[in-house]
Amino acid sequence: MNEFSRLQWFTLAAALANSAAVSFFPPFDYVSLQHGNVPTFAGFYWVLGHHDHLIINNTFLALEIFVILANAGIAWLLLSNRPPVTTRQQRWRRGVIWMVGVNLILILMFPPFENYSAITKAMIPTFDGFYFIFGDNLRRQIVTTILYLEITVLLINAGLILLFLKDGKKKALTPRELNQLAKSMREQRQ
Repeated sequence: MNEFSRLQWFTLAAALANSAAVSFFPPFDYVSLQHGNVPTFAGFYWVLGHHDHLIINNTFLALEIFVILANAGIAWLLLSNRPPVTTRQQRWRRGVIWMVGVNLILILMFPPFENYSAITKAMIPTFDGFYFIFGDNLRRQIVTTILYLEITVLLINAGLILLFLKDGKKKALTPRELNQLAKSMREQRQ
């Protein structure tokens, strides 16, 4: 079994620190009678503070933790104690993995929002645009359905690209292995 590299341990520590920060400062929604009791994104606040009319946005919090764990997994793989990348396909694969990590962070930094006045309980949400998460979003709500779709499509596309870049070299069987395989197949038929 491989020993973990120093950078992998740093990755684990960074993931735990980020998870703690996200847990101590979760995303909150503001619920107001003026907005028809529709929760609108209010920002990130200290979890132990007293917050009138604020509720934790659990779906966005779950997405934040998922992205932290996904990026930690990506960093763990990229920083493993493997020999240096030599083939062109391996470099492309590593580039794809880096791009997935960066895109996951960007998706959470600029989530899709809808204006509170357009919010309905319909199956398909309205869409107002992508806004910076730390901007003034008091009159907007995060459209978690679209956010989930963004992340899912990104991960599916990355998986397909990685499958496409899979090394096509197969190990040739030796004559002895071929004989053993043929013998086992004959025995299975009988």
